Amino acid sequence: MTRHGEDVGRWLTTQRRDFDRLTDGQRARLAELGVRKAPWARQTPAKTAGAVPSGRGAVAFQAGIQALAQYREREGGGVPGRGHVEELPDGSSHRTGVWVVNQKQRRNRLAPEQLAALAELGIDWAAPAP
Repeated sequence: MTRHGEDVGRWLTTQRRDFDRLTDGQRARLAELGVRKAPWARQTPAKTAGAVPSGRGAVAFQAGIQALAQYREREGGGVPGRGHVEELPDGSSHRTGVWVVNQKQRRNRLAPEQLAALAELGIDWAAPAP
């Protein structure tokens, strides 16, 4: 069934699957409608304060830091524009401008070590108000 072009069944499945990721207010509104977390829902790992990022995301973050540092060294500071692509010493290209914008949007989910690495390069955003 669709409502205003939205597949209601798909939306409901997503809400039940990602129930732990919803805000308390969203969960309360869904509970009023009788919607509960799906028994097959993915488990969202609890964030540990001061957790050290690992995996692909950490590697990508380090590549971004390297590209931003290279840009700032060459340009004498500043922040690259959104469309800027930095060529790294290993011959790869990094979309540094888009990466910086993405980090700003993700700033409330970054680890303290990641925020510190950005701050060392002159990127220090205040966390958004809840």
